[in-house]
Amino acid sequence: MLASASTPAAEEKQELAPVVQCKGVNDLDKVVLREVRGSSAEVYLYGGHVTSWKDEHGDELLFVSNKAIFKPPKAIRGGIPICFPQFSNFGNLEQHGFARNRVWTIDTDPPPFPVPTTNTAYIDLILKPTEEDLKIWPHSFEYRLRVALSPGGDLMLTSRIRNTNADGKPFSFTFAYHTYFKISDISEVRVEGLETLDYLDNLQDRARFTEQGDAIVFESELDRIYLGTPSKIAIIDHEKKRTFVVRKGGLPDAVVWNPWDKKAKAMSDFGDDEYKRMVCVEAAAIEKPVTLKPGEEWTGKLELSAVPSSYYSGQLDPDRVIQDSSVPEDSIS
Repeated sequence: MLASASTPAAEEKQELAPVVQCKGVNDLDKVVLREVRGSSAEVYLYGGHVTSWKDEHGDELLFVSNKAIFKPPKAIRGGIPICFPQFSNFGNLEQHGFARNRVWTIDTDPPPFPVPTTNTAYIDLILKPTEEDLKIWPHSFEYRLRVALSPGGDLMLTSRIRNTNADGKPFSFTFAYHTYFKISDISEVRVEGLETLDYLDNLQDRARFTEQGDAIVFESELDRIYLGTPSKIAIIDHEKKRTFVVRKGGLPDAVVWNPWDKKAKAMSDFGDDEYKRMVCVEAAAIEKPVTLKPGEEWTGKLELSAVPSSYYSGQLDPDRVIQDSSVPEDSIS
């Protein structure tokens, strides 16, 4: 399944292969996924980090900062960082945990998925704790990540996290797919699907409020954790006439973030004006940490699609469930 390309000629020869392993920025290992209709995705083994998702026309759909530092131990700014086993500073670990700062390995023999996939453009990665990780977070786990492209160009991430503690102890974690979407202009974007919900405002010491608007629009810095969110959220880019549809399973919360100008200037790996061209809408499990007993496994799914906004009238395929399998609400087996 996995081809490798070490030279330009080899890369050209493998151009149509659905899965190619090659070198990325700063010689870091990455995997390129391609679908026959032209869509593609790139995943760095550093962080298990998706850094690119392009549609069949070659248009980039994820935002990565021009100032992103592709050099461990700094996390890559943009794409889809994985926040595990801690979101933000909800705990004693470094910001957003350590999964995004570790080198993952390709999982050549993953356990079967509940429903076999027909996709050929996918890669399975695995992360296990190192001795150093166990010193800062003393729990043994196996984190399996599948990144897949559907024939229609949808991007799907499935995380399976298992407690492998030998001492019989459970562990708890918070989690987010910290997705950076590439947009035309933040002033032209609205997020739908979170109306009337409660949220924690990270700009006001996580005070709890209720969303009053009929959609979320951006006029200044915004950093909120929406609670008990639906399985589908839409990001409507009026200028591009494009709608991103976020479908999720096992992830009850949703983070919405844009740093705006002051915070953008304060980040060394982020351009001063780049806040205008990105928005983060993150499928997450934060308010109620996930707890796993030894042998238990949690599944968290994310499915992203990009459609012309004319197709989206507030209800896009309302009966459609997340692809491959519907994730039970507690998503623990």
